[in-house]
Amino acid sequence: MPKRRDIVAIILIVLPWTLLITVWHQSAITPLLSTRKDDRRDGRSNSQNAFALKDSCSLQNRDIVEVVRTEYVYSRPPPWSDVLPSIHVITPTYSRPVQKAELTRLANTLLHVPNLHWILVEDSQRTTTSVVRLLQETGLNYTHLNVETPRNYKVRGDTRDPRIPRGTIQRNLALRWLRETFSINSSQSGIVYFADDDNTYSLELFDEMRSTKKVSVWPVAFVGGLRYESPKVNKLGKVYGWKTVFDPRRPFAIDMAGFAVNLRLILSKPQAYFKLRGVKGGYQESSLLKELVTLSDLEPKAANCTKVGKQGTLHVLRPPESLEIFGCHDNLFLKSINCRLTANSLRFELI
Repeated sequence: MPKRRDIVAIILIVLPWTLLITVWHQSAITPLLSTRKDDRRDGRSNSQNAFALKDSCSLQNRDIVEVVRTEYVYSRPPPWSDVLPSIHVITPTYSRPVQKAELTRLANTLLHVPNLHWILVEDSQRTTTSVVRLLQETGLNYTHLNVETPRNYKVRGDTRDPRIPRGTIQRNLALRWLRETFSINSSQSGIVYFADDDNTYSLELFDEMRSTKKVSVWPVAFVGGLRYESPKVNKLGKVYGWKTVFDPRRPFAIDMAGFAVNLRLILSKPQAYFKLRGVKGGYQESSLLKELVTLSDLEPKAANCTKVGKQGTLHVLRPPESLEIFGCHDNLFLKSINCRLTANSLRFELI
């Protein structure tokens, strides 16, 4: 039997080692446990961050969708109205390098006009693919026609037979289409307007012409060598003459873009067309209008013809060291712009 003294000695020897081993074991395992806990915490936080990121992305996506929607809340052309009279815009066109550019410019104007029907007539044997595609892409309400001008009336080099201005046959085809499409007894009201593809038009012009009862008229800018041509209107609001340089004795000394006709008047006068033969240059407008109205029937628009509602293509003169550009400024009122071209700058001055 071991003595009590030996047992105490054994305990005193073993106990320190046991405590030492226990302390060492705990110090080695605790960092691992804390690391695993931290990993689990990091995992939870990362998953929370991931969910938060997804929520943030979804919110951002919703914001993006909302922004895109707000950018396209409008539509072109404007919705059709049952109250407003329709405007039938007749445009003759022919193939040339700038044709698509000028038709695009005109289409972008017409897209802002409610209740508009565009009758585009090509001077060709058949409708061309480029014009068909352009019309389809505009979204406008349109009719696409074609008729080729006879060879003896086409351009020959730098000269053209002056007996028939370009676009006459095309405009007449559009008039025939209107008469074949609409009945004179139809209740539908409308206005007919001749808009060439190389001109620029104010949106106010279409609002003005929509109230036309027979034939309405207004000034036209940059034609006949003038800053503008205009009907002369007396104090009673009646047209009595014409402000023009070229042959003011014409029955209707007006540009093609300077008048609009009520559709019912067109339908009621089936004999009214632009004359093809026996008409001097500049008398095409008169050949149609004298079959429709007299001078006293004309309805002056644009504040009794004191404002300009349409601009022709800008006339540019090119002296050696300067350019003279006539343009529009301040809404519809005309100003002259003097353009000085120097070595390093291009300076504009309003006169």
